[in-house]
Amino acid sequence: MQARSYPLGVHPSPSGDGTANVAVYAPGLTEVDLMFRRPGESWQRLRLAGENHGIHYATVSRPRHVPEVELTPDELARDVCPAMPEGTEYGFVSARPEGSPVPDPAYEPVLLDPYGRGLTRVAPPSGVVNPGADAYGGEYVSVVVAQDHEWRDHDRPRPAWRETVIYEAHVKGLTMLHPGIPHELRGTYAGLAHPVMLEYLRSLGITAVELLPVHAHLDEAHLTANGLTNYWGYNTLAFFAPHAGYATKAAQEAGPTAVLNEFKAAVDALHGAGLQVFLDVVYNHTAEGGPTQRPYCWRGLGDREYYRHDEHGNYVDVTGCGNSMDFGNPQVVRMALDSLRYWVTQCHVDGFRFDLAPELGRDEHHHFTRNHPFFVAIAADPVLQGVRMISEPWDVGAGGWQTGRFPTGWADWNDHYRDTVRDFWLSGQRTMRRGGGGGTAGRLAGAISGSADLFAPHGRTTLASVNFITAHDGFTLYDLTAYDAKHNEANRENNADGTNDNHSWNHDHEGFSPDVRVRAARAATARNMMATLLFSQGIPMITAGDELLRSQEGNNNAYCQDNRLSWVDWRLTPLDRSMLRTTQRLIRIRRAFLASQPRDFPTRPRDVVLKWYASSGEPMSDDLWQTDGVRALQIVIGARGGDLAGLFVLNGTVSPVAAVLPRFENLAGSDVEGASYRLVLATDPQLDELTGNRWRAGEELTVPAQSIAMFAIA
Repeated sequence: MQARSYPLGVHPSPSGDGTANVAVYAPGLTEVDLMFRRPGESWQRLRLAGENHGIHYATVSRPRHVPEVELTPDELARDVCPAMPEGTEYGFVSARPEGSPVPDPAYEPVLLDPYGRGLTRVAPPSGVVNPGADAYGGEYVSVVVAQDHEWRDHDRPRPAWRETVIYEAHVKGLTMLHPGIPHELRGTYAGLAHPVMLEYLRSLGITAVELLPVHAHLDEAHLTANGLTNYWGYNTLAFFAPHAGYATKAAQEAGPTAVLNEFKAAVDALHGAGLQVFLDVVYNHTAEGGPTQRPYCWRGLGDREYYRHDEHGNYVDVTGCGNSMDFGNPQVVRMALDSLRYWVTQCHVDGFRFDLAPELGRDEHHHFTRNHPFFVAIAADPVLQGVRMISEPWDVGAGGWQTGRFPTGWADWNDHYRDTVRDFWLSGQRTMRRGGGGGTAGRLAGAISGSADLFAPHGRTTLASVNFITAHDGFTLYDLTAYDAKHNEANRENNADGTNDNHSWNHDHEGFSPDVRVRAARAATARNMMATLLFSQGIPMITAGDELLRSQEGNNNAYCQDNRLSWVDWRLTPLDRSMLRTTQRLIRIRRAFLASQPRDFPTRPRDVVLKWYASSGEPMSDDLWQTDGVRALQIVIGARGGDLAGLFVLNGTVSPVAAVLPRFENLAGSDVEGASYRLVLATDPQLDELTGNRWRAGEELTVPAQSIAMFAIA
């Protein structure tokens, strides 16, 4: 079969004759040799004699002892062939003269295939005592894997986007301490797919699990030197291979195909439980670090083409990670698109969250544009239609803050929402305790109503806002209520890492408090923030463990803490259980409310009923919106043509408020004289005991300080 410069990577020749086509984009090398070792054989070298605009390619023949074959379409779909069978290890080197000794990649590094589906370490780093599995400096090779998982998710879950509730979780951290999961499965893809975990996620009510990076990744050099690891995994070594460290020991010993199949089985199981799977992906930089660090793949293949440089040849780093992928290069765009398609078609992933996403939209001059070819290609790609695209809409380069400005069809992490909710329930509460007014409710109202000021100018609706109060990066929900300052000493960076801008409040006691009143007040604040999150317009995201009041002991940058500090602790106190029940109820209330609205709610602003009232029951006036200390308000929300409206009574003051339940126009626009309000949840435990009771418009209800009451309006 004649060699072709596409597709990139290692694949059976389309003729099905048992040969393999190998192609790699290596514009920095004049000539390229393929190093490969079939299972049970010795290392061989083959010159990639073809070259087309930086792509080097060749055909790998069948072994001599293998007779001529004709692979069927099903066999071709497995993506392996006799020339490069499953388990074949390989890599690339700059071409050497004919007759040169064939090197062993355990001693002479090879360059990884940017399209490699599997990865294995053939030698640990030298000079490192007890190196971890992902320690910096090890020697790696790419591995051919088979696509042979038999999928069962024929009816994959496809909830409406407005009904989505995202649960951001770490594969290992979520399952490592769960007592109901067998020890050998804890911290693994298989543990994530265990019936105990599936039932928990189902009972919580979320609709999508967003996994922190599962692409194969590597520890940074300074972490290896300090005996730490990159727990979060934002240091990609392969864009097409799942991280082996999250597979069971049995799968790791069986090889990369078994690792891939364990990941696919987890996706299959989550789909069977009615849950979508989103991946947090890192295309903005790689594990190769800064210019002084060793090449593993892209830098050796074509440093100037894969990474951003200025006119003087220096790195342009807009990620803070030492390098930035050059999305001004069509081949880099192509690689990212091919990776996304692979995870969708072969691994059935339902969506992606893009780390430091503005970097991906910077042109050849390093300027962000929402019409970048990468974004246009995603929008036009038939394979990626219906796949959720979520941006982390900031990087550290010039013009790096782009919340609200990504293309239509995308959703953005809303940091404005995060800071606003924290300020209202935490910073404002602290100010009031010290004699101040605590500010107004105006900014919070904007956040609750979907941050239209950020999204509407760019033609986007409230459903473009992914609302969150916490994420993997920063304080947990509980730690926001327990710490005024970060405590990152365990990271061995002299507490200099992590942000100092936390918008937190420790309730006048730093860290653990033996005072039950302090602990109860913190839990109440956490409930208020969770209720605000799940009531707001937009797509809510909950960080795993926040529903259990998980703490990281004040560490707001636990990226290198692969231990109990980061893992979800399933030993629950009464306050933890109460928080869990409240979160479950809030999600159920949200689902019931949305089910009663027209299908296009809330994408047509003219049909959204959103009314704001003071605690007196009168409409909020301009003066009230601007008065410091006016932090009690009532919000009616619904849709014209809907079957149900909701009332959200919020008291952000330090004293109980006598709220007069408002008279309002019904969803059809007519006055309602006898509206009935049924309490469905209160974040104050005593008021919550009245759940199910009804009040009429104009009646008075005492809402305790720093609490929320939620009503259904009939």
